[in-house]
Amino acid sequence: MVAILLGQGFEEAEAIVPADLLRRAGVDVRLVALEGRSVAGSHGITVQADLTLSEVDPDELEMLVLPGGLGGVAAIRSNLTALALIDQAYARGVYLAAICAAPTILARAGILDRRSAVCYPGMEDEMGSAVVDKGASVVVDGHIITGRAAGSAFDFGLRLVAVLKGANAAEDVRSAVHYHC
Repeated sequence: MVAILLGQGFEEAEAIVPADLLRRAGVDVRLVALEGRSVAGSHGITVQADLTLSEVDPDELEMLVLPGGLGGVAAIRSNLTALALIDQAYARGVYLAAICAAPTILARAGILDRRSAVCYPGMEDEMGSAVVDKGASVVVDGHIITGRAAGSAFDFGLRLVAVLKGANAAEDVRSAVHYHC
């Protein structure tokens, strides 16, 4: 299962676009609210989550996705259960994917130490010892996938599809939605 964590103030495009693309590829994706089932995004779009954080079984995770949005990132950073889930996923070799401001969560946890990554432009100082590729839209380093910003949501989502289902599946989804980069 792929779990996409949603804290109040998450960036809607960075959660919904990857969820949509992954589901089109046949991946089991669950939108996971930190608390309650209803989560407001940073632009006032409220999403009904599939699960709450307390309902996630860490042993079922294949990938954990962290969308950006300063409010959503702050909510994840202040939630000890969410941080523990991130640590457990990393320790088990589960794919960790973060976009925009969310890679800073991984950096603070030491997960990005000396790894290649990308983040929202201007947040590079919060990336610790990560090797930030300022020219990339998406960076994959082992089991860690990072994306630049909301404008990278399609590239990010398609890369998640490729990682889990292969390049042909990602190409099929890209073609089906008529996305041309």
